[in-house]
Formats: sequence, C-alpha cells, structure tokens
Amino acid sequence: MRPMINEATITTNGVVRPTHVEVNLDCLSANYQAIKAHVSPARVMAILKANAYGHGLVAVARHLVAAGADYLGVAYLEEGILLREQGIDAPILVLGGILGNQVPLFLDYDLTLTASSLEKLEQIQTAARARGAVARVHLKIDTGMERIGVHYYNARSLLEASLGCDHCFVEGIYSHFANADAADLNSARIQLQRFLDVLTFYEERGLQPPMRHIANSGGILQLPESHLDMVRAGILLYGVYPSDDVPRTVPVQPALSWKSLVVYFKVVQPGDPVSYGSTWAPEEMSRVVTIPVGYGDGYFRNLSNNASVLIRERRYPVVGRVCMDQTMVSIGWETAYNGDEVVLLGKQGEEEITAADIARWAGTIPYEVLTNINTRVPRLYISGEG
Repeated sequence: MRPMINEATITTNGVVRPTHVEVNLDCLSANYQAIKAHVSPARVMAILKANAYGHGLVAVARHLVAAGADYLGVAYLEEGILLREQGIDAPILVLGGILGNQVPLFLDYDLTLTASSLEKLEQIQTAARARGAVARVHLKIDTGMERIGVHYYNARSLLEASLGCDHCFVEGIYSHFANADAADLNSARIQLQRFLDVLTFYEERGLQPPMRHIANSGGILQLPESHLDMVRAGILLYGVYPSDDVPRTVPVQPALSWKSLVVYFKVVQPGDPVSYGSTWAPEEMSRVVTIPVGYGDGYFRNLSNNASVLIRERRYPVVGRVCMDQTMVSIGWETAYNGDEVVLLGKQGEEEITAADIARWAGTIPYEVLTNINTRVPRLYISGEG
C-alpha cells in the first residue's frame, strides 16, 4: 500500500502527527462502482460536502473523478470554488441555498446553481444576461423536507418561468427525502409521488424533463423506483450505512480509519480520579495510558466513560473526561507501550469500532462522527495502485 499525505498534514521533520486519519482510496473506488452497478442506468453524483464527509474534499474529488465520477455535489459555493481552484473540472452542483450577489461567482467558476424559488431563478437569469452567459441550473422542489425549494403544490410557476429563461440551461430538477433511511417508507413514498406529480408538467407539454434526481443514500438502498436519472451518493459512498434500519443492498466498506498512538503510561492507585471533574477512578490499581486526541480533534466529549478504543487487538475503555487534546484509556493490568497503535475508528486484528459504535456512545449519528473530525487531524491517503 502506498501512503500519500495531503497538503494540510501537520508534520514535524517529516513525521506525521500520531493522531491521524487514513483514507483507503481503493475502498472509495469500490464503493462508487458498487453503487453505480446497483442504480444503473442512473448516473451517480458523488456528494463531497463537509470536507467529503471528513475524508478530505480535494483528494477525494480528484480520486473519484479519476475513477469515473462524472458529477459532483457540494453544499456551499466556497466548496465548489476550492475544487475548481484545485483543477477539478467535472460538473459540480451546489446543493445549498444561494444569495443573489453570489451568482456572478457561480458563473466565474462554472458551478451549477440550485434555483429553489422563482426569485432565485430570476436573480440567476438577470446575472447571466448581464454577463452574456448561460447559467447551468437545477430546479429544487420541496416535497416534504421544508428546508429549501419551492413547495410541490406551487412548483408549476417555477417550471413555467424556467422555460422562458434564455440565459439559464435547466439541466436538472430535484428534491430530497426526509425519511428514506427509515424502516417505514410511507413518508418517502409520498414525497416521491409528489415529485413525480410535479414532473407531469413536462409530459403535458410534450417536453423531455430535465435530469431528475431525488434518491440519497437511503433511497439508493431501499427505493429503486426513486433512482430516476441520477442518484446522490453521500455517506454510503464512504462505506457507512445511513441508519440501522436500511437493508444492506449495496456492499460497501468504510474507507476511513482514525488512529493514534500511546504517548504516556502510568499506574493509577485505587480511588485516585482521572481527568477533569474526577468522574472516574479505578477500584483497584490500574494501568492508564494517554492518547493525544481530544474534542479539539472532533473526538466527542460525550465519549467520556462511554467509548472504547483498540490497542493490541483488544478493546479498552475511555476513562475520565475527554480533554481538548488528550484522552485517557484504562488497560487494567494488561500491557501497552509508548508508540503502540490505538484505533479510535476502524479495524485492528479481528476487532472493529464503527462510526455507528461511536455515534451510539456519543448520542449522535454516523454522519456527525465523520464530519466532526477536525481539519487539524492529518489525512493520509492509501492506495494499492501503482
């Protein structure tokens, strides 16, 4: 395996910080191909928002484009600009809401805009006309998320107006599921039907609809009728299932591991509390090791006295409060040495800690576990190719 260190890696004389993330690029490629095969002939938009779900925006984008991804999705204009400045030339849809004064930047960087209302569409048309340009646009329909997008029952005015926008190329039309990762799919099916009803606008006029997309990871896994022309692969692309309720209809593997090293070892006497707040003390003499990771890195404070880590292929509990930069682990009377690998997320031997495990311990969801890993944590990219 060949490691590649990203530009933001914190190093000292070429030595990578002990706490780091490893991203297996071959795993990402395999996940993308598995999703693509599952939804064919629909296209796959690779969703890269929130630093590619913690995996590293630029490096992941470069790899996925090289692996065949022909459409990318981000949340914010700034993410799209960064990708363009780093040489990514694939189409990029910015999924989030926009302000009118941002439109010229979308045009400057050839980014696809979301027109989520009649007003937004008019702003895009005006800015593009002033430039003598044509803006690439996807229309956003709110079928039940109540976030952004024109309500499905008011959508026809937006669609009608879009037909007269000579400085907008309406490439796509989309909506977003609120509950496609649930066991009960009634809500998702209602949303899908609302979206399909909106699309009859084009059929009634004898027009080919723009590229249609609504399926997120949950929809990819359990609503094949929602795949339409394109799907948006988010957390599933990174090898994590969106909930415990979804069937594993696409075989994927986690691409990210989060690792550190033991940097200190001590023996703690019975009754002597460990860390802030004195929330834990051993009942008998115990060996406690310190790991250079904390909530400043995105290792949640809620993991205090709840989580486990892997050392020497065994699980050991996190004890005491997680600090900003350091975390303590009790190994009982077992053995560990300074420099021993610690797995916070990922596999070691036959043992594994998953994003779902950390989410359960911290009282959150796997999405937040991945996206919460701070950018001060170096990302190392590993590939068996070459």
